[in-house]
Amino acid sequence: GVNIYPQEAENVLTMHPKITDVVVFGVPDPDMGEQVKAVVQPVDWSATGPELERELIDYCKSKLATLKCPRTIDFQQQLPRDDNGKISKKALKDSYWKGQTVSG
Repeated sequence: GVNIYPQEAENVLTMHPKITDVVVFGVPDPDMGEQVKAVVQPVDWSATGPELERELIDYCKSKLATLKCPRTIDFQQQLPRDDNGKISKKALKDSYWKGQTVSG
């Protein structure tokens, strides 16, 4: 397998003007074991949808190798945070992995 470092895609997507915050992590993929997923807090919630998802993925691909970019993006109005105000990446990731196992 190939190691993907989520921080690279997070750094790129954070630069996009329509993004307030972003978390990137691996989610279950039946063929590859894992795929790259981004969960984004947009600046304007009303602008979310397939067009913005495609725009963000294309933006990432213009800066990084395709395999380092998210295959899909979900939008949340507010990303979960811990008591210190840091994004709770574990809570987000766990919600995608619940009941899943990785093969390979």
